[in-house]
Amino acid sequence: MKTAENIFTDRRQTIRLALLLLLVAAVTALHYLTGTEHSSSHGIYRRLYYLPIVLGGIWFYLRGGVIVALLVSVLYAPHILFQWGHLPAIHIEQYLEILLYHTIGFLTGFLSAKEHAQRLRSEENAANLAVSYEKLRGQADLILEIEDQLRRADRLTALGELSAGMAHEIRNPLGAIRGTAEILRDAFSPEDRYAEFTRILIAEVDRLNQVLEDFLRFARPGPSERNDFMPDEVLREVLQLSQPQASNAQISVVWESEPLPVAIGDAAQFKQVFFNLVLNAFQAMQPGGQLRIEHEVKDGRVILRFCDTGPGIPEGDQDRIFNPFFTTKDEGTGLGLAIAYRIVQNHYGQLSVRNLPEGGAEFTLNLQLADHPCRDEEADG
Repeated sequence: MKTAENIFTDRRQTIRLALLLLLVAAVTALHYLTGTEHSSSHGIYRRLYYLPIVLGGIWFYLRGGVIVALLVSVLYAPHILFQWGHLPAIHIEQYLEILLYHTIGFLTGFLSAKEHAQRLRSEENAANLAVSYEKLRGQADLILEIEDQLRRADRLTALGELSAGMAHEIRNPLGAIRGTAEILRDAFSPEDRYAEFTRILIAEVDRLNQVLEDFLRFARPGPSERNDFMPDEVLREVLQLSQPQASNAQISVVWESEPLPVAIGDAAQFKQVFFNLVLNAFQAMQPGGQLRIEHEVKDGRVILRFCDTGPGIPEGDQDRIFNPFFTTKDEGTGLGLAIAYRIVQNHYGQLSVRNLPEGGAEFTLNLQLADHPCRDEEADG
C-alpha cells in the first residue's frame, strides 16, 4: 500500500514528465510551422531544445537526459532532412547540434545522478548519526543511572555494616532496660501515677527495639541462593492482611488479580517489599483515596505498578526517597523503602518512583522471570 509521500512523489514525477513532453512538442511545432526563410528564429528554437533536455537530466538523471535528447533528435531530424536539405552548410550544422543535444543530456543526467547519489548517502549518514546519537544518549542515561545505583549501593553497604555493629551493641542494654521497666511496673499498682511512666518507658523501648530490628534487616546480606515466588499470590496475601488498615483509613484498593509468571525472589522478603509499598500508599492518602495496582509481563519481566491518589512526591525528594533515614513522616525510621530497594536489587529487580500527571505517586516494581538468562550467568560465574 502506497504512503502519502509515495503518492505525492509519483504525482510530481508525472507532472514533470508531462511538462517535458509539452516543451519538446512546443519547440518541435515551432520548427515545423516556421518557414526556412526565418533562419534566425530557427536558431533560437534549436537552443530552446536544451531546456527540456537539461530538465530531463536534472529530474530523471542519466536516463532522463539521454531519453529526452533522443526524443528531440527523432523529432528534429525530419525537419533537417526535408526542410533544410537544400542548404548543405546549415544541414551539417544542425546535425552537429543534435550531437550536442546528446552530449548535454548525458552530462546533465550523469552529474545529476552523482549529486542524487551523494545526497542519498548524506541522508543515510545523517539518519545513522541520529540513530547513533540516540543510542549514545540512551547509554549515557544508563551509565548515569548505574552510577547513581552504585553510589546508593555504597551508602547502603556502609550503613548496613554500621547498623549491624551498632544494633548488636545496643540490644543487650536495651533488653536490660526493658526488664527493669517491667519490674518497676509490677512494683506499682495500676492506679499509681508512676505506673504510667513505666508503661511509657516500655513502649519507647519497644519502639527503639523495632528500629534496631530494621537496622538488622537492612544490614542482612542478600540470600546466596535466590528462590522463586509467585508475585500474584504474595501480593494477594499482603492485600488481605492489610485490609484492616485500608478499612480504617477509608482507602479502596483496585487490582484485577490474575496468575502471573514465576519471578526470581524470596517470597518472605518480597512480602515485606509489598507491605512497604502498600502501607506507604495508605499513609500518603486522605480518607476516600484509592490504591490502584496494575501489572503486565514485558521483555522477560513482571512489572507491578502501585498508583495512589495522594499528593505525590516533591521533585527534590524523588532522588532521595530510597535513601536510608529519609522520611517525610513524623514517625518513621526512613528505612522501609531503603530495605525494599535493597531486596529488589538483590534479586535482579528494579524499583523506581514518579509522579502521575493526574496526581499521586506511582511506584514501579520490575521483577525478573524465573527462566531469565541472568540466573544461568550467575551459575556460570
